[in-house]
Amino acid sequence: MATYAIGDVQGCLGALRRLLEAFGFDRARDRLWFVGDLVNRGPDSLATLRLVKDLGDAAVTVLGNHDFHLLAVAAGRAKKRRSDTLDAVLDAPDREELLAWLRQQPMLHVEGAWVMVHAGLLPQWNIATAQMLAQEVETALRSANWQKFLAKLYGNTPDSWSENLRGADRLRVIVNAMARMRFCTAEGTIEFRTKGETAKAPPGFFPWFDAPGRASRDHTVICGHWSTLGLKLRPDLVALDSGCVWGGSLSALRLEDRKLFQIPCEQCQVPGA
Repeated sequence: MATYAIGDVQGCLGALRRLLEAFGFDRARDRLWFVGDLVNRGPDSLATLRLVKDLGDAAVTVLGNHDFHLLAVAAGRAKKRRSDTLDAVLDAPDREELLAWLRQQPMLHVEGAWVMVHAGLLPQWNIATAQMLAQEVETALRSANWQKFLAKLYGNTPDSWSENLRGADRLRVIVNAMARMRFCTAEGTIEFRTKGETAKAPPGFFPWFDAPGRASRDHTVICGHWSTLGLKLRPDLVALDSGCVWGGSLSALRLEDRKLFQIPCEQCQVPGA
């Protein structure tokens, strides 16, 4: 049995199928870990959702910002963007089944010394704390009032964590950190505007994984989300968004021996769109 962590697919089903062929995926024996953003901007979001859902226990996926966006648009709590490629999912006969399945997926997955999250973890969160906070979001998303939760999800404030936060503000910070964050301060204030390489960090900010005193360094964090960062492999970090939807590659890491597999991708999204 082998476990393969896979970067942001974003509806690029052809690349995903080629990647699975490259490492000889056997659903009866192997497991796939997806870092989130299964959907959007690529051409085959519907078929990608169906494939991963059909894998059952052979696949684990955490929620990314594009996955949240699909749920919010479907619930009428967010507007479609010009760059979205979600219509096939929204019009599908099995739409409600797929959306219900997506709402059941976790924010965070922890197994042994590995932890998988879409974007990152704030520096003051150790893994036990991050698990508890992720469960708060998961409970809200799986509740009967999930649409009301999504209505209050969007926004950049508060931009820092405090145990005193309650209600929508508390859940918003958790989601923003785990699904959107790139740069933050050592104290855990998130910077939302900068999306470029790590050298473009604003003064006083760090790539979240290099924040001084980060409490999650005792685990190896597997993440995606940051295509301009690209593939980054080190003992405490496996960053797997290698820009498939932008014409880069789709990457997978076999966790047992850290062997890397990559498939070149055709550009699906126009830069700047």
